[in-house]
Amino acid sequence: MFNRTMQSLGETRSAIRELYEYGRARKREIGEENVFDFSIGNPNVPAPACVEEAALRCFREISPETLHAYTSAAGLDEVRRAVAAHLSVRSGLECSERFVYMTCGASASLAIALSAILNAGEEVIVPAPYFPEYRIFTEQAGGKLVPVPVKRDFHLDPDAVARAVTEKTKAVLVNSPNNPTGAVYTQEEMRALGAALREKSASRGAPIWLLADEPYREICYGVPPVSPFTVYENTMILYSFSKSLSLAGERIGYIALSPQCANAEALFSAICGAGRSHGYVCAPALFQRVAASCLGRSADIERYRANRDLLYGALADMGYRCAVPEGAFYLFAEALEPDAEAFCRRAQARELLLVPSDSFGVKGYVRISYCVARETIERSLPAFRALIGEYRK
Repeated sequence: MFNRTMQSLGETRSAIRELYEYGRARKREIGEENVFDFSIGNPNVPAPACVEEAALRCFREISPETLHAYTSAAGLDEVRRAVAAHLSVRSGLECSERFVYMTCGASASLAIALSAILNAGEEVIVPAPYFPEYRIFTEQAGGKLVPVPVKRDFHLDPDAVARAVTEKTKAVLVNSPNNPTGAVYTQEEMRALGAALREKSASRGAPIWLLADEPYREICYGVPPVSPFTVYENTMILYSFSKSLSLAGERIGYIALSPQCANAEALFSAICGAGRSHGYVCAPALFQRVAASCLGRSADIERYRANRDLLYGALADMGYRCAVPEGAFYLFAEALEPDAEAFCRRAQARELLLVPSDSFGVKGYVRISYCVARETIERSLPAFRALIGEYRK
C-alpha cells in the first residue's frame, strides 16, 4: 500500500535518534540528572550574541511583509553575496554568489547535492567511519555508497580512496572535522586526495566530484581544517550553521561550488532542480539573514574543549582506549568487547547512552557526544568506572 522503502526507514530509526528518544523518556521516569545522554550532537553551548542581535535587528528594521516573505529559491541575493565573500577570504579564490544555494541545513545540502550529481548505479566513496545518513541520502539518489578505511589514527588515507575509484565513481564525500571520530584532516592529506582525484578524473575524461561536508568547520582545537576549494577544483562545500552557531533546530546552511569547477552553470542548475524536487526551496528567510550576519563566528568553543579534556582524561585514566578529538564534539572510544551494540546495552543499564559504531560503518567502537553540560560528564564518571570494572572482573 505504501512505499516500502520509506515505511522501512520510518520504522527503523537511526541508532542515534532511537537512543535520544529513549533518553528523553528515561529522564521523565527517573530524573534528568540520573541519565547520562551522550547520544545526539545537539549543541548545548548558547548561540553567540551576534545571533540574537541580528535577529532583533531584522525585526526592527525589516517590515513583516518582507521579513517573512518567500525568497528566491536559491536564497536571498545579499545573503548569497555575503557567503561568497566569506568563502573568497577563506580560500583566496574569487567565489561568486551565482554558485551559492541556501539550504535547510547540512542534511538538505547533502540530499540536494547527491541528487544533483548521481545517476542510477553511480558510486560515492566515503572514508569510514562516516555519518549514517550518508548511505540513506546516496541510495535515495539512486547511488551506491562505497566505504573505504581510514588510517589507524582515523585520518584520511588518500591512497585507499584512489584504490576504490572505479568507472562508476561519481564523487568522494569527506567530513572534516569528522563525525564520529573528531579527526581533522591535514593539508597534506587533503592535497594528496585532490591530486589523486585530479589524476583519476583526467584518465576518465570526466570529473570526480569532491563533496566536503563541513558542519563542524569552526569547532577545532588546533589547526583549522583546510579550505577544500584550495586542494581540488571540482569541489562542493556543504555547510550548516547548526553546530558552529548552536542553531541545530533552525535548519540553515548552504551549498557552494568552487569557482574553478567544471560545468558550473549546468551543475548549479542541477542543484536548483534537485532542491525543487525535494521541496527544499526558500531556506528560512529570517535565519538566512541571521547567518549572513554571523559568518565566521561561533559559539564558545572553549567549553567544548574543556568537556573534551575532562572526558578524555578521565576515561583514559580508567583504561578506556580513545582517539583524542581534534575537532567536532565527539569522542570515539573502543568498546570493551567486540560487539559494540552489546557493550552499549550494558552501558545503558548504568544509564550511559552511547552510540554503537555499527551504524557508522565500522565495528567495535562507540561514539560519545560531549556537547553536554559539564555536570553531566562529572556525574557520569562513576558509571563509566563501574562499567569498565564489570569487564575487569
